[in-house]
Amino acid sequence: MFHRLVRTPRFIPKLTSKMSTVQNPLPASFLRGGTSKGVFISKDTLPPNRADWAPIFLGIMGSPDAEYGRQLDGMGGGVSSLSKVMVVGPPSPAQRAQGIDAEYTFAQVGITEASVDYSGNCGNLTSMIGVFAVDEGLCPPPAVVGAEGDAGRGTIRLFNTNTQKVIDTTFPVTAAGAPVLDLPETEMAGVPGKASRIVLDFVDPGGARTGRLLPTGSPRDTLTLADGRTASASLVDATNPTVFVDFAELDAFLPLEDYLVGKSAAVAQVSPVLDALRQQAAVRMGLDPAAQAQPKIALLRAPHTTEDAAQGVDIVIHALSMGVLHKAVPMTVGLCLGVASKVEGTIAWNIRNGASAELVRIRHPGGVVDVGAEFGEDGQVKSAKVVRTGRRLMKGVVWH
Repeated sequence: MFHRLVRTPRFIPKLTSKMSTVQNPLPASFLRGGTSKGVFISKDTLPPNRADWAPIFLGIMGSPDAEYGRQLDGMGGGVSSLSKVMVVGPPSPAQRAQGIDAEYTFAQVGITEASVDYSGNCGNLTSMIGVFAVDEGLCPPPAVVGAEGDAGRGTIRLFNTNTQKVIDTTFPVTAAGAPVLDLPETEMAGVPGKASRIVLDFVDPGGARTGRLLPTGSPRDTLTLADGRTASASLVDATNPTVFVDFAELDAFLPLEDYLVGKSAAVAQVSPVLDALRQQAAVRMGLDPAAQAQPKIALLRAPHTTEDAAQGVDIVIHALSMGVLHKAVPMTVGLCLGVASKVEGTIAWNIRNGASAELVRIRHPGGVVDVGAEFGEDGQVKSAKVVRTGRRLMKGVVWH
């Protein structure tokens, strides 16, 4: 005898009349982009008012999970890189006239707290926005560029509503313009095997949130801790605002080596200090210090191992996301570092000794990545580029 399996809907507080008409489950795709995974949703399936999205996204991800922090009741994975939603739609008529193919909004969903943050962008998942838009018919297939018989390339121009910036994403396509993701073209740290090469080009990335590449006007600022100690920081806003601090300087009075390997006593001592620096920097940048998602903070240090030398590493980075050490590097932070390393006087510039190589090789906990930044003759950053890969994981419906 067969019994019908019924899923009890999860209670969502403060449902509005508009939200009551939203499908449950919602059509969605689950995709990997770079070292992140997330749920991709077409904008036209959501309420028109973004204020109504939060309960839906929290339900999808299984948040808040204050007791266990694993998000087992949803699609989240208990870490910030797996608790993300991308909302994608066609461009407005004005955007289309400017050559935009699709627009998108990134939502960073809290894990233990009922928070949904729209203050920044996700560089990793951005690599799959163009693919999703083409797959879902939200924009026409791209024009194919490439030699006959070879895998052609197509470019989709995106508009990110979080940062009000334009990003070009270029990937292999068939003759009809369909995205091809399984070519053994490139590999990236943190992801096994090879896949198709996806190039992200963040156009005019400076001032993504604050309107200025250097929000304070200085490549290096001094932050003061509660005990009177000071720390140098470079406050840079490119693709996403980031606070870069000097590992060697902080290591003089904090157990950073123990912190990096997760020793609980060191984590308890270091974490509050780093967040205090981040919050103070946020105020200097004109941002909300209470918003954990932006700005992010990252420790920078010079290459220091034989492996660094063998791999030609320029800078070593340990970045935090939502107050926790990231297992790789948020790609927008990596891109911001690529830009910062070419701005004279920043901590990154000093670590590289002002080297002018086109690409900057960054080592993060998951491996090595090359990022590039192009500046105009006027000293303004024109673009920031990085190579990613991605994969379609699932298409169907998701309950909220």
